[in-house]
Amino acid sequence: MHIPDGYLSPQTCAAGFAVAVPVLATAAARVKRRVRTRNVPTLAVLAAVSFLIMMFNVPIPDGTTAHAVGGALIAILLGPWAATIAVTVALGFQALLFGDGGVLSFGVDVVNMAVILPFAGYGVYRLVARGAALTARRRVLAAFLAGYVGINVAALCVGIELGIQPDLFHDATGAPLYSPYHLAQSIPAMLLAHLTVAGAAEGILTAAVLGYLQRANLPLLRVNHPGVPVDAAAADAERTRRRRLRPGVVAAVVVAALVVLTPLGLLAPGGAFGEDSPQDLRAALGLAAVPAGLAHYSGFWHDVLFPGYLSGSPWTYIVSAVVGIVVVGLVVWGAATLAVRLFGRRVPVPPPAAEREDTVEQVTDGPAR
Repeated sequence: MHIPDGYLSPQTCAAGFAVAVPVLATAAARVKRRVRTRNVPTLAVLAAVSFLIMMFNVPIPDGTTAHAVGGALIAILLGPWAATIAVTVALGFQALLFGDGGVLSFGVDVVNMAVILPFAGYGVYRLVARGAALTARRRVLAAFLAGYVGINVAALCVGIELGIQPDLFHDATGAPLYSPYHLAQSIPAMLLAHLTVAGAAEGILTAAVLGYLQRANLPLLRVNHPGVPVDAAAADAERTRRRRLRPGVVAAVVVAALVVLTPLGLLAPGGAFGEDSPQDLRAALGLAAVPAGLAHYSGFWHDVLFPGYLSGSPWTYIVSAVVGIVVVGLVVWGAATLAVRLFGRRVPVPPPAAEREDTVEQVTDGPAR
């Protein structure tokens, strides 16, 4: 789903930044209202996990690969604005340090994966989970649908963005200047990968984490759902399980397992749709020549730390994953801590959940019925 440089026209890239910049400014203002000092490490960890998840390429039956993003999960836990910040930081370091996604197309990638995906997913989650207790099974179903729908809406947008390029931007002979894929090719290709595999991966990931947190870490779920009631028996059971096995230990084990398994994408004979290099694209489609604009802009950014990790050895994948999650986590932690310290005092700290259960306007999802 990462669009490389050259596949989109400069006009399309400019439109992406025109949308992404004000959204990010709004997200920064909104996040400091929700994320307190005690939640900053959680935001940093989730941003790092999003980076790691996007490296975890899953083979698709047609020979390509796709990946989850984690945007819906972050939106459910800390709100969609926090998800926008976290996924944007992960995308930025993927593009700048690892060459995964373009620098010119960064704004469009942000709109697709850091804005559309979390907001679409969170909207589905609120619609399905509305009125359910925080520990209700319906919220697990809502989380699955949030991940599944969110990533497929984003994939549809990518298919449209790639597919309109040949019709809008071509030379005098009608040859495409940028992406050579028409809508009849790009939309089915994107949706095939995401309706079948990537959507299921995003949905299962989101539902599994939320289901686990219902049993092991209710305080984290309350961050974005402060007034939603919790079943007393479930809360008591959660406290017992929390003493037996710390959620932090489980998270560390899961992250370590994902790092080790990141080379799974090497099992597929090809890469993700729409991410081929100009030479590979020409060979795959039998083009007489690489589109002029694609050839011109494809090498715009060269200063990457791991330029060949996507096609390298398993060890390159693993080292890239470790470096990425450390860098992304530290950057988000530092930036969020600074924002909270600079602006946090201007925002009144809400009372504990027990003191505001009857205040309807402060309840994210509304009281249980």
